[in-house]
Amino acid sequence: MSNLVSIRDFEEHAYKTLPRNALDYYRSGAGQQTTLKHNRQAFSKYRLRPRCLRNVENRDLSTTILGERITMPIGISPTAMQKMAHPEGECANARAAQAMGTIFTLSTLSTSSIEEVAQAAPRAVKWFQLYIYKDRELTRQLVERAERAGFKALVLTVDAPLFGLRLADIKNRFILPPHLCLANFEGTKSKGMSKKTDSSGLNVYVNSLFDSTVEWKDIAWLKSITSLPIVLKGILTAEDAVLGVQNGASAILVSNHGARQVDGTPASIEALPEIARAVGDRAEVYLDGGITDGTEVLKALAMGAKMVFMGRPALWGLVQGGEDGVKKVLTIIRTEFETALGICGCCRLSDIEPTMVVHESFYAKL
Repeated sequence: MSNLVSIRDFEEHAYKTLPRNALDYYRSGAGQQTTLKHNRQAFSKYRLRPRCLRNVENRDLSTTILGERITMPIGISPTAMQKMAHPEGECANARAAQAMGTIFTLSTLSTSSIEEVAQAAPRAVKWFQLYIYKDRELTRQLVERAERAGFKALVLTVDAPLFGLRLADIKNRFILPPHLCLANFEGTKSKGMSKKTDSSGLNVYVNSLFDSTVEWKDIAWLKSITSLPIVLKGILTAEDAVLGVQNGASAILVSNHGARQVDGTPASIEALPEIARAVGDRAEVYLDGGITDGTEVLKALAMGAKMVFMGRPALWGLVQGGEDGVKKVLTIIRTEFETALGICGCCRLSDIEPTMVVHESFYAKL
């Protein structure tokens, strides 16, 4: 692992290591994957404006998110079926987050159960990502299990009334490997995917079981069955961010689902500023999508995010070395961010100023 010094090194290693079906599932985006590329490329359109001679000897990356103190504003996004990347899957990922003092988000569609993850990483700040199923009692049970297991927030994914068309999964007729199942549904008909399909087994699963009738009013139903704060994941417009806060969300996670839902949306970083301006004084705002370097964390925070989350980079760490691989990925991006923070004249997150980042067009006008 010593020769892997950037997140992209880990990604290249995973591309050479993972079975094709699993690799295509993890790395693919929707449609022609234009937004998938753009999620990364859009960061290069923004320029850092470092400030000098500010005494940055003592730096502190810690912050408070939904009342929980964490060591850095970099957490782990929910990604499904992590045991395809490593036998310990979500449990190893959660332990890495615990060791690094940051937030781990468990997917509904995980291959380790809520209870297994809670036992594996009892001191981690854990959030549970939720889809609302047609079977509301099943949904209620998931929420209650997460609360009992000590999870600190619910991350409601709001951008998946249908699952996106991921062409690689359709071509591969993707299903979970036979030795794995959706662990949160062990003992129910929802634990697996049909093999009798000419499409992606995951798409068939989602479109048959997820509730596509969900509306804003259903957030009130969710709030009625839980005392946990609700984070809305998948918001890309100021209008929806405002509606989310009005309906009781504690935070907005700006995200295009890793570019996996519909091609042609803005990159997450492009959507961030309008959402931060619209609701940043009333709710916490986070960003997910395209982060591969610590300088991008700094850009996101200067543009209005309180924290960023990464999904695929943690998977690439899992592939390379389980818990240790994820810790290495988090250490790399933490170091890159701390270095950029200091060079730009900041000792703490509160020192970051919006004027430290501008769009490239700023310089074209000079």
